[in-house]
Amino acid sequence: MELLDSLPFPPFGYEEKNGRLHLSVPDDMLRPLVSHLVRKEEGELSNLYYVPNENKVMALVLVPRHGIVVLESELEGEGYPSLTAEVPAANWYEREMMEMSGITPLDHPDPRPLHLHEWPRHVHPLSSAFDKTTKVPFTGEAHHFRKVEGDGVLEIPVGPVHAGVIEPGHFRFSTAGEPILNLEVRLGYVHRGVERSLEGCALNRALRLVERISGDNGVAHALAFCQAVEMSNPVPERAQLLRCIFAEMERIYNHLGDIGGMATDVAFAVPAAEASVLRERMLRLNAKLTGHRLLWGSVAIGGAARDLDEERKDLLEGAMVELGLAFEPLVDSINGSPSFLDRAETTGALSLPMAKDLRATGPVARASGWDRDTRRDFPYGAYERLGFLVPVRREGDVLARLNVKVEEVRESISMVKQCLDHLHAGELRSEVPAPEGFGLGLVEAPRGELVHCVHFKDGKIIRYKVRDPSFCNWPTMERAVLGNIVPDFPLINKSYNLSYAGNDL
Repeated sequence: MELLDSLPFPPFGYEEKNGRLHLSVPDDMLRPLVSHLVRKEEGELSNLYYVPNENKVMALVLVPRHGIVVLESELEGEGYPSLTAEVPAANWYEREMMEMSGITPLDHPDPRPLHLHEWPRHVHPLSSAFDKTTKVPFTGEAHHFRKVEGDGVLEIPVGPVHAGVIEPGHFRFSTAGEPILNLEVRLGYVHRGVERSLEGCALNRALRLVERISGDNGVAHALAFCQAVEMSNPVPERAQLLRCIFAEMERIYNHLGDIGGMATDVAFAVPAAEASVLRERMLRLNAKLTGHRLLWGSVAIGGAARDLDEERKDLLEGAMVELGLAFEPLVDSINGSPSFLDRAETTGALSLPMAKDLRATGPVARASGWDRDTRRDFPYGAYERLGFLVPVRREGDVLARLNVKVEEVRESISMVKQCLDHLHAGELRSEVPAPEGFGLGLVEAPRGELVHCVHFKDGKIIRYKVRDPSFCNWPTMERAVLGNIVPDFPLINKSYNLSYAGNDL
């Protein structure tokens, strides 16, 4: 109610559901209201999308001082005033809406397609009029990259096919000599129609599908889906602790891979090999405990699908102790290398104002000085009862992102141990009634805040919107590389380690 009193507009229709504030907003008032929440209340635009069955634009804004705000704006025409000019973080969301749903954010500064390559502009795969069996003819229309012109300016295209084992993405550099003047990231090459495939899908099958959206974040996506389906219905305490264990194990092996990747990209071979060994040990441990190296199939609607008996608990506890002991020499060797520090310090720096404007998330945001973590700020599951620190750095460079991930590994090891200490006998699952209305999953994945917004009718999914943390962080990398040299781009890219598949739904 305090938030409602602060709004500079007459009261709108509102209600509280599952601890969230839902506001009904006229479409011409959506921009000033979201702008007010972001600029005056320090809110963060966390999702923005269209629901065709209800002809509504939905905006999810997280306001740490007040909670979660869901704005619903029923459209009177074919569009609404674009948010991007006042809320830069809305840019990609609105471009996505234009091409996927056919909704026009009026006066949007950059209406180019975001995901769909060479599609007819009048064909919108998430609109209610689109037939999934339609064979769409490609237009052959070339994408228009931003141009930087002037004496000595050189354009360097990289990808989408890369030399190593890497997902497809195109990077268009503009340089003057070695320094980068502009970078445009072009993605969408692994777009799979995930959101449309989930409409009408049986819930257990949908769980298996979302687990595969971004394979190395399977637990995070499965957990966000389950939160949306469960709609605040209670989950057994033992299951909450198991979910937390699996989520933190996922964070550990992801961060170990990132640390090793950064060492690899500066040709620091020994620490790179040591990090790879530790990551491989984690993957093998995952398989022993759950039957899957990436922990798939561990989370279930209403609880957990895998349990830890006493033997497995002892195995996991011993493995965490061994990992902690082996991890510190690796960190010391990296931080004790002048050549590594020379490559990492001041490289790929993302400023705090830019991180906030574009709404960076996860280790990228925390490395730039933005103290945000969903597990603490909007706690879920077992995290409320755990003690942990949120590491924050201010430099915003490669070294800061490395150090944030190093400290997060330490905190994750501690959290796994705490969960094991509290893991008492109990049920693994509870019965969950058929969901109805709006469901929200909000999780801190290894790469940052992950959001699943799901609309149910008669227990079936009628609209599913996934916002992977990489969707927020890709635009920030375009800024972080500016002024750096092209040979440093692989290192900057690895320090981010974003998901192409998570972005290309």
